[in-house]
Amino acid sequence: MTSRLGDISAQLWAKILDNRNKLTTTGGIVVGVLLTLAFKDFYPDLESAFRRRLRMVRTNVHPVPGHGDYIQIQDHTGRAELPDQGTQIRGRGTLATVEDIALGIEGLIGNTPLIKLASLSEATGCEILAKAEFLNGAGNSPKDRVALAMISNAEAEGLLVPGRGDTIYEGTVGSTGISLAAVCRARGYKAYICMPDDQAIEKSDLLHKLGATVERVRPASIVDQEQFVNTARRRAQEHTDDPHRPGRGFFADQFENTSNYLAHEETTGPEIYQQVNGRLDAFVAGAGTGGTISGVALALKPLIPGLRIVLADPQGSGLYNKIKFGVMFSPTEAEGTRRRHQVDTIVEGVGINRLTANMNAGLHLIDDAVRVTDEQAMRMARWLVEKEGLFVGSSSAVNCVAAAKLARQLGKGHRIVTIICDSGTRHLSKFWKAAGDVADSDAEYSLDEILDPK
Repeated sequence: MTSRLGDISAQLWAKILDNRNKLTTTGGIVVGVLLTLAFKDFYPDLESAFRRRLRMVRTNVHPVPGHGDYIQIQDHTGRAELPDQGTQIRGRGTLATVEDIALGIEGLIGNTPLIKLASLSEATGCEILAKAEFLNGAGNSPKDRVALAMISNAEAEGLLVPGRGDTIYEGTVGSTGISLAAVCRARGYKAYICMPDDQAIEKSDLLHKLGATVERVRPASIVDQEQFVNTARRRAQEHTDDPHRPGRGFFADQFENTSNYLAHEETTGPEIYQQVNGRLDAFVAGAGTGGTISGVALALKPLIPGLRIVLADPQGSGLYNKIKFGVMFSPTEAEGTRRRHQVDTIVEGVGINRLTANMNAGLHLIDDAVRVTDEQAMRMARWLVEKEGLFVGSSSAVNCVAAAKLARQLGKGHRIVTIICDSGTRHLSKFWKAAGDVADSDAEYSLDEILDPK
């Protein structure tokens, strides 16, 4: 009897437990159905947001500092995974790494962008492009390339030794000195800059802020021993000859030091070639030392058949006549007409009345020259502010006038590259003082009025 009651009890407990499990399972199913019904409207939005986020990770575009190009990271595995640090990835024809860090200001020199000047292109019917050399990161001009090359080559030859107390001396109207002052500090040298005292005062002010010693001298001909280049050469020798001064003096000599044009032949020219994909009709640039136009010509002429190299020359310079007629002569050199000791123009940085080693290096490759007056340069500078929002210096304005004139000569459909050398902030007290404030303009000039002012 007892055994039978135990069997009945066990069967009852088994049924109870079975029913409880059924109820729990049923309850779970019911809860699941209710939750599904509750989220059925919300789920598509949740899934859509998730997929958008996934696509952002799978195709992510990152600018690469110092390259002027972009790399594109794409996930072809179905998973959102970024490559390991330092992995090489290809994008838009360029190999780069995920981590690409420039080393100091030297890493910010070169690889400047090429920009289209929309207003000049539209007005001329040609594609006018400008190499934005003012975006070099040391002294903010093409002279950054030259300063770095001159110092690096001098170090390689043992003429300069970091930390020895060496000082670099240079005669310059401004931009080369500023670039040298910046790179000197980065490399462990001091800079001593000699410049004409009629240059914009903000240039020497900036040099002082960069820690350079500045000696302003009266403008004079190169045959005068007190001329700014000759003074810099003499100061360097005095330093070297003085046993009580640390280190030695090194005269950079940008006019005759061929590191100048070689820097542009090895960097600026190849960069332009790559940026235009080998399609270019003309290159236009002014000449102060001649390094930029010679170097770029030497780099591009062999690569682009039919390429024209055109000099942009300000009034008072003798290079225009040298290219046009084979004689170094400027009308302002005539007796009784010369008003300045160097070049009769308010334009700074380009224009010269002698041939330098750097100019001679590419002189045979220059096809033509365009003369630009001060008035044309000032009107072009205002145009670039009004139409492009670009505030440029005097030599850049000369380049753009010459590029526009050449575009009119060549006719529509051609592609021209020129140089924007530096910002107008270095030309406030002289060139821009004469050009005036854009806000005071009663009417904007047309391109015809710029190219042929009455």
